[in-house]
Amino acid sequence: MNSDSNNLSNSRSNNTSSQANNQAFNANNQKEQDSFVKLAMRNMVKKGSTSLFHFFLTVFGVIGALLGLAIIFH
Repeated sequence: MNSDSNNLSNSRSNNTSSQANNQAFNANNQKEQDSFVKLAMRNMVKKGSTSLFHFFLTVFGVIGALLGLAIIFH
């Protein structure tokens, strides 16, 4: 009887550890399949207004640099 209960507890612990390994593998596999665009969008949604501020700052910076070069080399 004792060996049966040990086998049962070992099989349960092996089953839960294999499920945990499968979930970890699936999570890692999902992360590997995500594209850079998808990761960037997820990050942008998480950070919210900070990302929008940096985006618009970059846009205005590029436009300002192009206008500045156009004025200088006109």
